[in-house]
Amino acid sequence: MAKSDRSQGAGEDEPCLAAPAWFCLRSQPRHEEIAARQLAQLEDIQVFNPRIKFARPTRHGVIWMVESLFPNYLFARFDWKTSLNRVHYSPGVGGIVHFGNKWPTVPDSVIEDLRAGLGPDEVHVIKDIAPGDTVRIAGGTFDNLKVIVTQLVPGKDRVLVLMDFLGRQTTVEVGLNSIVKCGLGR
Repeated sequence: MAKSDRSQGAGEDEPCLAAPAWFCLRSQPRHEEIAARQLAQLEDIQVFNPRIKFARPTRHGVIWMVESLFPNYLFARFDWKTSLNRVHYSPGVGGIVHFGNKWPTVPDSVIEDLRAGLGPDEVHVIKDIAPGDTVRIAGGTFDNLKVIVTQLVPGKDRVLVLMDFLGRQTTVEVGLNSIVKCGLGR
C-alpha cells in the first residue's frame, strides 16, 4: 500500500495530481454510511455517497429502504499526498481502490453526472409505476399477490390492477402505498 509520505519522484506509485481529486473508496461491508459520516468530519475532504430509496414489501405492508447505489463503495475528493492515510484509516473505510501501484481517479464530470440524477441528500427515489408493470401487493388480504397495473387513477395516489382471483380476472383499485414494483431490491 502506498503511503502519503513518499517522495515526489515515485513515478507510477503516485497519481499526477496538482489538486485534490475524486477517488473511489471501498467501505467495510454495509458501512457506506458510517464511512461517509466519518470522512465528512475530516477537514479538506468531500464525500459523495449516492443512494437509492425503494419500496420493499413485507407481511405488514410496504417499507421504504435506503441502500447504497454502489454497495460497499463511495467516493471522496481529497489531496492524495496529504490525506491518504487519514482517508484510508477512517472508520468504515476498507480501502482506496487501486490496481497494484496505479491509483485511478474519478473525473469530476462523472461525479457531476451522478449527482445530477439524484435528489436531495444524494438519494434517488424509485417509485415509477406505469400501466403494464407487474407489482406485488404488500400487506392485507392479498399480501404477496402479483398483479398487473392497468391504469393510474389521477389525483388519488391509487392504481387499478388486474388480478387472477378465484379463477377469474378482476380489476381492483389499490393504493400506491400498498404495492411494490417487482424486481427491485436485493
